[in-house]
Amino acid sequence: MGRSPSGSPAAAVVHALAERAETLAVVESLTGGLLASALVEVAGASLVFRGGLVVYATDLKRTLAGVPERLLADRGPVDPDVAVAMARGARVRCAADWTLATTGVAGPQPQGGKPVGRVYVALAGPAGVHQVRRLDLGGGRDAVRRSSVTAALRLLTTQLRATRA
Repeated sequence: MGRSPSGSPAAAVVHALAERAETLAVVESLTGGLLASALVEVAGASLVFRGGLVVYATDLKRTLAGVPERLLADRGPVDPDVAVAMARGARVRCAADWTLATTGVAGPQPQGGKPVGRVYVALAGPAGVHQVRRLDLGGGRDAVRRSSVTAALRLLTTQLRATRA
């Protein structure tokens, strides 16, 4: 993603959370650490960013992020409820106010009947707040992963604006 200028989605998240004195963690599958990287490129990220989990393998979604085994067995890893469960589980495990999750198919092949570009980004926050968005992204593997990061950051930015402290 390169350097995150002050007007980037990552900078908007970091600055909004700093103003609120709240923290953020991430749990990533298809983005493989790209979301965490975008955040730590922002000066001041250490004030709000707790860390994260990269759960690329399906079994790690269960063991590290706390996604129920039955949910994974019934729906597979690319599912809106799985994305929310990842966010909720990582929020607890990382002791953060907010958590962003990414899961999906970056390509080059479809996975589990899901097409390349199908992505779910989710957030979990205080007082049981959670949201999930389905994305159907075009472009190659790199474009899908980068667009997923941007979409996740924008999802949180929108929620933070809606719940101004």
